[in-house]
Amino acid sequence: QVQLVESGGGLVQPGGSLRLTCAASGRFFSRTVMGWYRQAPEKQRDLVAVISSGGVTTYADSVKGRFTISRDNANNILYLRMNSLKPEDTGVYYCNTYPGPREDYWGQGTQVTVSS
Repeated sequence: QVQLVESGGGLVQPGGSLRLTCAASGRFFSRTVMGWYRQAPEKQRDLVAVISSGGVTTYADSVKGRFTISRDNANNILYLRMNSLKPEDTGVYYCNTYPGPREDYWGQGTQVTVSS
């Protein structure tokens, strides 16, 4: 059974940084394209960043140059380094497969709040 557990969120001032972690159980991780998704208050869940099994990355325009997605296939961990955070980055962050995130894979997410 696959389980994705996100952590690392918190309250940070504008311009600050955070590193999110997604710990994955199951044998699927190392061969699967993974993504970070964000759900802002009262908005739909959107894709933020994607990384292939080999480390090729893609970013939403809104985070390009500020966020970095990476992965540790040996330990089944996905990361999202977030720099120069803005209030509009506020939301609950989730990891999941890409494309077509699996509905049965969604975890609890981790809350990121950017506010002074």
